[in-house]
Amino acid sequence: GHQRRNPAMFENIRIVLCHTSHPGNIGSTARATKVMGLKRLYLVNPQSFPDEHATALASSADDVLEQAVVCHSLSDALNGVGFAAALSARRRDLAAPSANLREAAEQMMQLAQSNEIAFVFGNETSGLSNEQVLQCNLLVHVPTNPDYSSLNLAAAVQLVTYELRMA
Repeated sequence: GHQRRNPAMFENIRIVLCHTSHPGNIGSTARATKVMGLKRLYLVNPQSFPDEHATALASSADDVLEQAVVCHSLSDALNGVGFAAALSARRRDLAAPSANLREAAEQMMQLAQSNEIAFVFGNETSGLSNEQVLQCNLLVHVPTNPDYSSLNLAAAVQLVTYELRMA
């Protein structure tokens, strides 16, 4: 019903990028985020930001870049967050509960009605460390081709934000 379209839910969602090495990916992420109605971007130790490549690829999502919050650690970026989900291409032997993206998105949108939530993405080459994953409540995996599971960062953000919107 009407409750599901509550824009305040989207205000409660942070997209957190950790140690992004290519500024273009930050711009593409801003665009992917805004087109799905989200605008809160947190950057943990980006290699280069602000950066003209980020601005170029953000297209008309400059406002998302301008409001982006730069943090020194993942724990800073998660300050005030009630529930965080880590996105990982690979399965891990960690105690953290895991879910596929579609299940996770539904759970996260329920939580977003009354909590700050975050989706956490790792570096382009190495992803998230186990230590970073363990700072989150849930490990989310996107079912991909097992022989080629490396998903472009902005594409991964686009998938997540799409699923949040569908949920």
